[in-house]
This record gives sequence, structure tokens and C-alpha cells, in this order.
Amino acid sequence: MSNPQQLRYTKEHEWLSDAVDGVATVGITEFAANALGDVVYAQLPAVGDTVTEGETCGELESTKSVSDLYSPVSGEIVEFNQDVVDDPALVNSAPFAGGWLFKVRLSEEPKDVLTADEYAALTHSDN
Repeated sequence: MSNPQQLRYTKEHEWLSDAVDGVATVGITEFAANALGDVVYAQLPAVGDTVTEGETCGELESTKSVSDLYSPVSGEIVEFNQDVVDDPALVNSAPFAGGWLFKVRLSEEPKDVLTADEYAALTHSDN
């Protein structure tokens, strides 16, 4: 399992891109996608929704369970990934690419994010 070095990670297994013009992309990690199993349904926050760091903002349903989706940042949703809503399996097949979940205009800098190496240590995975 390889965690892209340019991303930041949370202990709840979300990843976060660096902000471009104040907007960051959010997804779940490959570790989380594998733990969930085959994702069959995604409820993502809508454009215009306000999310708060550490709070629930959606859910992912897999063949194993339903898991809350937590926002790694606070801000306003500017885009969600309709492709994931239409084909939730993208979360499993491309968690760091086509399986991203939403884009958020940051209201503040994220706290408690990990580097790829720190996240690999947390999950005991190779980086």
C-alpha cells in the first residue's frame, strides 16, 4: 500500500490535498477502503454545505458495514465527486485518484494532519 507523499492524512483515515486557491480535495485512504470492503453507496456533502473538522459529513456503505465520513477540515463544500455517487466502487479501485470524495474551501488551516510516513506508521503499512 502506497500513501502519496504530497497528501496529508488523518487518524480517521481521510486524506487531504494541499489547498489550491484555498480549496483542498478530500478522500479516504487505501487502508480505509480496504478495511471497508466493497463500497456500494456513497452519501457525500452537497455543494454549499458547511463542514466542520472532525464532524460527520456523509457516509460510505460497503458490503461489510456503514461507516461515517468525517471531514478532516472546516469549510464550505465547492464540489462533490458525482462519479463516486454513480459508481461507489471507485473509492476502492482508485482511492487517491478518481475515488476522491469532495472539495472544500478551507475556513482555517487543518489541525492534527499527518505526513505520509506518519500515517504509514499509524497503520503499520509500507509507504
